[in-house]
Amino acid sequence: MNRSVTAIAALALALALSGCGLFTDKMEKSKDWTAAEYYQHAKEEFDNRNWEPAIKLFEALESKFPYGRFAQQAQIEVAYAYYKQGDAAQALSALDKFVKLHPNHPNLDYALYLKALINFKEDLGPFTRWMAQDLADRDPKLARESFEGFKDLATRFPESRYAPDARQRMAYLVEALARHEIHVAQYYLARGAYLAAANRAQDAIVRFPNSSLHKTALEIMVESYDRMNMPELRDDARKVLAKNFPGDRMAADGQNRGKAWWKLW
Repeated sequence: MNRSVTAIAALALALALSGCGLFTDKMEKSKDWTAAEYYQHAKEEFDNRNWEPAIKLFEALESKFPYGRFAQQAQIEVAYAYYKQGDAAQALSALDKFVKLHPNHPNLDYALYLKALINFKEDLGPFTRWMAQDLADRDPKLARESFEGFKDLATRFPESRYAPDARQRMAYLVEALARHEIHVAQYYLARGAYLAAANRAQDAIVRFPNSSLHKTALEIMVESYDRMNMPELRDDARKVLAKNFPGDRMAADGQNRGKAWWKLW
């Protein structure tokens, strides 16, 4: 058994070294390549998921032939290769460069989508496929950047092939960001910071009008204002709650007290 494992390991090492040698030979021959030949060889490595060699060839192409369609395409391809290699920072840097240099490129929608997607995946974290981790429990910075990226794509390129997926991810992110605000408001409420709790809950309603968490936000506002002995604001929030969620337990005192000062929809 040990001999078999050793043999397999030795074979894997030999193949790896062989691959390195072949790539070194390829780089030696690249001195006389045209831009098209650089791109062809880089794309072969890319299609075979050999990300490191693909990155080196794409970057060599861009360095030697900085202008033209091959260099432009290399900037997009290298961003994806960095992303698949697990280097999000380099991928985002390459995409920022591409968007800045080529604001009218026909593949700009893809660049915007990929940038938002990288932020989305980074925010989920590497263990999400095994653990049901809620974005609301995390720092929302990347989620916000991802949402703005998908929104930019969907607004500027509504007919893009990537727009439908961007809209679905935006809907998910709206719920996640709203949950984050509600979690923070509940944290403040539990610790007696009632004004902060009320403000955060109200902010969740204003900033995320399509969220499903308005009822919880209004309940936090009602309780917070009640704890602060602010009956007018408490009753106003309760009226809104009664108007939009008549079956809610906190809404009972708000029934039939006149028009709500604020309609959610």
